[in-house]
Amino acid sequence: MVLPLVQLTRSNELTSVPANPPPRKPAWLKVKAPGGATYLQIQQLMRDLGLHTVCEEARCPNIGECWEHKAATFMILGDVCTRNCAYCAVSHGTPAPYDPLEPVRLAEAVAEMGLRHVVITSVDRDDLPNGGAEAFAACISEIHQRLPETTVEVLTPDFKGSEPALAIVLEAKPDIFNHNLETCERLYRLARPGGRYDRALTLLAAARRMAPEGLTKSGVILGMGEEWDEIVTCMRDLRRSDVNILTLGQYLRPSAAHLPIARYYTPAEFDELRDIGMDLGFTHVQSSPLTRSSYHAWEQADAAARRHDGSAAGSATLTP
Repeated sequence: MVLPLVQLTRSNELTSVPANPPPRKPAWLKVKAPGGATYLQIQQLMRDLGLHTVCEEARCPNIGECWEHKAATFMILGDVCTRNCAYCAVSHGTPAPYDPLEPVRLAEAVAEMGLRHVVITSVDRDDLPNGGAEAFAACISEIHQRLPETTVEVLTPDFKGSEPALAIVLEAKPDIFNHNLETCERLYRLARPGGRYDRALTLLAAARRMAPEGLTKSGVILGMGEEWDEIVTCMRDLRRSDVNILTLGQYLRPSAAHLPIARYYTPAEFDELRDIGMDLGFTHVQSSPLTRSSYHAWEQADAAARRHDGSAAGSATLTP
């Protein structure tokens, strides 16, 4: 499949974020504060089992909606990250030792919640030999054993590009493998100093090669200073890595210590990017200001699986 050329307008400067803050948060980003009965039930369950969710740790704006639908993204390997990304609200520092019983507790929570689709992510654990790959594999296996009809999606770190670590995860047969690209190549050293743009793309391509029967997924957050053409370039690069599912959402600054917001994208712009993504060959594109990696993940999985089974998009050949 031949794709149209994209005119790039790159800057030689590492930082292109504006000196002045953008306007006040627009109305489409305002959400109702969480606190319903199901929300409180899930919150208590997490506390009782000693589990963490990225919903809370990353201050996701969709936590109320998702938890009321009994959907949560479990965060394994603790709540302290060994990296310090400039856009992320998760704490960084020296993590606690790995708890080998965590996969069992997680599977218990999934069973108690009666989930049909589970999303598992983690902090970066560069202190562990395989970056925590064994923990992902154990969680997948425990869930498959207890709930064989439940689909499992994993959102992993980059494992420093280690294919043996990636293989450990994929051998447990997750239904969806996700690693987020997050931002454009020009901003990587600023926003994600512990990561590498090319390494993320290589990991996703390797996941497709090693588990061609599964689905792959990635996400980009917008508003940290990227240009429109750079967003499209990210999307094209992800398709070259044969990624099936794409998520696009607005960056929301966790605190004054994090990267400032360069701009707010409108819902219409997110709709336009969704259409571009579908034209590029993604089997599903979730694109809106409030979209996060696991936002409506159960719907993403169903939609992508239907299109993946009925089309050749997942194996399309892309040319530069």
